Amino acid sequence: MKVATSIVLGKEASADLAAKAVANAMQKADISIANSVLLLLTSEFAGNPQQAIKAAAKAANCMQVMGCSATGIFTEEDWVLDAPAAAAMVFGDSVSLELPNRNTGNQPLLTLTAPNAINSIWLNNSRQRYGGVSGDAIGQGPFSVWQNAKGEVSGYVEAFFSGVKVATGTSHGVQLLTQPQQIQQTEQFDLLQLNHQPALNGLQKAWQSHSRSAETVPLHLIIALYADSAEAITAGNFNQTTIISCNEAEGSITLAQPLQAGQFLSWSLRATEVAEADITILADSLAGELGSKPGFGLMFSCLGRGPYFYDGVDRDLKVITKTFPGMPVLGFYGNGEIAYIDGNNRLLPYSAVLSLFSTA
Repeated sequence: MKVATSIVLGKEASADLAAKAVANAMQKADISIANSVLLLLTSEFAGNPQQAIKAAAKAANCMQVMGCSATGIFTEEDWVLDAPAAAAMVFGDSVSLELPNRNTGNQPLLTLTAPNAINSIWLNNSRQRYGGVSGDAIGQGPFSVWQNAKGEVSGYVEAFFSGVKVATGTSHGVQLLTQPQQIQQTEQFDLLQLNHQPALNGLQKAWQSHSRSAETVPLHLIIALYADSAEAITAGNFNQTTIISCNEAEGSITLAQPLQAGQFLSWSLRATEVAEADITILADSLAGELGSKPGFGLMFSCLGRGPYFYDGVDRDLKVITKTFPGMPVLGFYGNGEIAYIDGNNRLLPYSAVLSLFSTA
């Protein structure tokens, strides 16, 4: 399998960075013509990435260049945040990115989208998906994503890999603070009554029991896990949403998603130790599902899950590189992750979606 990556940093957003990233990866893969290229650029390119995309296509001697801009990008060699950089993964031999209309084997679709392009029509059109949400500076640019070496005005791109097997999974990295509890009352985005008490009271009690202190609940680390049944949450088949604000006087909690009375909810905590253990288990599980040594991997991680979460070190990436030494890896830190869970494509917060690929 001829697949390789390269990441190149610079002082400014120059097309030369993209060309060099592709050229370096081509040399590693020992190919002179790429079947296709995944090109990721940092947000410094978001305003006008077309020259970098063209430079990548020229260096690869192919027009199938797909990718997006993001706040941070990484390969197995390094990660970059807050600096101009380009990262490329090139594909040769029997491996290639193909357009969905050729997907006769019903392979899961690699999907990259700008925040303003997300809608339920394409997200839930029966195709299994994995990928991430582009995290450029404004999330509105016409070239947040690209395919066929040009910007895609629809705001999202999709493709599948031919010549490989794929195994995909998700690491939520959360620790349960409460068992599933039934929702009694909501009002639009406000959660009012949970487990027959004001929602905020229950969360505060759960946090105090966990922390064994009177510290204020760290709302930025709390994730609400919800489903139509308690059993679904216990089995891991849940949706997630975050807390926007709390109303102390009313005891209500405003969530990022509107929930309904009758649904079930568990409060959970984002914790570094749990997240690292979770990604370790996931990597081993996906390798076992493939049944052979993976040839390359893609990972889409939330900006709030990467180095900012792990105190300046991306432990998720370290786990992957330690588990699979020398394996090419490409990914970015974005504004959300896409994964197929329990029969549905879902948009996730604060998660990491890992895909491993081996020869078919």
